[in-house]
Amino acid sequence: MKTVQLIALVLVVVGAVNWGLVGVAQFDLVAALFGGVDAPLSRVVYTLVGASGLVLAGTTALGTSSNAAMHTVRAH
Repeated sequence: MKTVQLIALVLVVVGAVNWGLVGVAQFDLVAALFGGVDAPLSRVVYTLVGASGLVLAGTTALGTSSNAAMHTVRAH
């Protein structure tokens, strides 16, 4: 699960940078790199970023992140 969480974290950071650029400079980096907002590859990236956010939210809410598991083991 650690690998999935790491990939999800990277994708969430990509999404955060992209939204930051949209907010500050009105520039969509994902769209610029992959052929526009409606391009199939852009839509894949947007979908993966969204799914990654849900994965991280779920693992954080359930306390199943690697760090939370390590702290729980050490506490006992």
